[in-house]
Amino acid sequence: MVIGYVFGLFQTAYLYGKLHGIDIRNYGSGNAGTTNTLRTLGTKAGLIVLLGDIMKCILAIVLTNLLFRNSHADEIYLLKIYAAAGAILGHNFPFYLHFKGGKGIAATAGMILSFHPYLIPMGVLLFFGTFFTTHYVSLGSLLVYAGFMTELVVLGQLGIFGMPQAALNEMYVVAAFLTVMAYYKHKDNIKRLLDGTERKTYLTHKNKGD
Repeated sequence: MVIGYVFGLFQTAYLYGKLHGIDIRNYGSGNAGTTNTLRTLGTKAGLIVLLGDIMKCILAIVLTNLLFRNSHADEIYLLKIYAAAGAILGHNFPFYLHFKGGKGIAATAGMILSFHPYLIPMGVLLFFGTFFTTHYVSLGSLLVYAGFMTELVVLGQLGIFGMPQAALNEMYVVAAFLTVMAYYKHKDNIKRLLDGTERKTYLTHKNKGD
């Protein structure tokens, strides 16, 4: 988790905003993440921030794997999810920004992309299928977490991760914590989705007029 937290402290949206003379947290939704950056600074900025936030979680998991794959081979996926949790916590609650960061969805994408190949297709389908159908980033993000939690348990019980049940149970607890945290961070989005007032996001100029 310490490894992950250190990587998570690289606040891509905040740093990109500072390079352009603004504190992204003072604009739009106030969130230091991809969606707010895209809406505030444009598509190019949003994609750069997305890539940065994805990569910091991937790098945390890759480093953890390199350090512990030989000494803790039977628990490596448990260590991977702890590294991912640390990166997401670092992104959401950076100490040097008074614990005001993002919502952790792009970092979560990094976790899914580097955790196990079996998780990638469902994650991609759920997010992009939802986004291009509804243009609600929040809904796609929430569905990705629900799918991730479900698929993780199914794959774990099928023996895909090759871990003892105690380690699997611990991994499920960490995944459940991340899922609950994501839903909590999106509580306002959930309310707006239910009210029909959630803002849509486009990969075009439409964001400014929506």
